[in-house]
Amino acid sequence: MSEQSLILNREGQAGTILMNRPKALNALNLQMIRDFAAAIAQWKDDGAVKLVVLEGAGGRAFCAGGDVRQVRQDAIDGNAAGVAAFFTEEYAVNQGIADFPKPWVSLIDGVCMGGGIGVAVHNGPRVVTEDALLAMPETAIALFPDVGTSYVLPRLPGAVGTWLALTGARLKGADSVHAGLATHFVPKAKLPALRAALVDSGDAAVVERFAEAPPAASFAPHLDAINRCFAQSTVLAIVAALEAEGTDWAREQVAILRRMSPTSLCVSLELLRRGATLDLPGALAEELHLTKGVILGHPDFREGVRSVLVDKDGKPSWTPSTLEAVDPAAIQALFR
Repeated sequence: MSEQSLILNREGQAGTILMNRPKALNALNLQMIRDFAAAIAQWKDDGAVKLVVLEGAGGRAFCAGGDVRQVRQDAIDGNAAGVAAFFTEEYAVNQGIADFPKPWVSLIDGVCMGGGIGVAVHNGPRVVTEDALLAMPETAIALFPDVGTSYVLPRLPGAVGTWLALTGARLKGADSVHAGLATHFVPKAKLPALRAALVDSGDAAVVERFAEAPPAASFAPHLDAINRCFAQSTVLAIVAALEAEGTDWAREQVAILRRMSPTSLCVSLELLRRGATLDLPGALAEELHLTKGVILGHPDFREGVRSVLVDKDGKPSWTPSTLEAVDPAAIQALFR
């Protein structure tokens, strides 16, 4: 038998979860999502489980996101039921983690993107090391910030969440604490002792004993520009504001945005603006509705995953090809 892709255990006073697909950077498949749901159901009312400890196997990644290659194949095959099952069940797990009545302690070391953020960000503490790397890179594959991050990102300080969502900017561990995605910075060398203390005590407050003040945010010099530019009401207005900044950093952001799916950028910005007024269940419902039109009804998702993860040529052919050619009415039509 092949090894389990999600390993659930009871250790001391903790329920422990190990995402165990190291060759795939622990990307979430449907079976893992179903095993998460089973753990939530099993442990939420179990008095012997005081908290959950979540980790990724292999040393390179916490979780690199959902298995979008499989989602793309389902879309190519016209398997609408398969696409719907994946996202419906994944988003139910995100909500289940938010509703879990005990601490859900994520020990984030290595890559944590997309769906990996989704299984961590809705509860806490969320611990990161110096080797953690967090990002929401969905616009590069013509998706949108999902797994409930359309609720989370608009609530980060200033316009940081919009910057992260549109550019896919990668945050090292300390940066993610300053941005609000993580709660505590713990050096990698201390992680085994922290894990042991959590399991032994069943008390999430022990994280405070191991946490250290994070180094300054690498994006701090650009924070004012982020807040000025990414608060604009349209993607084209964001681009114009960045161009007006006249700095190397701003020009780099424009170049990044121009590489992303124009449709995805516009969908993502509209989603975040809506998410700012929704609760988490409402945001997840909006995201689930969007998956139908974006994944099954538009060519860019299939093309983006092909370019980034299948052929890896980095040469997507977007439809339409420019931000200027995006029809605002077509974007609105994708939403509920």
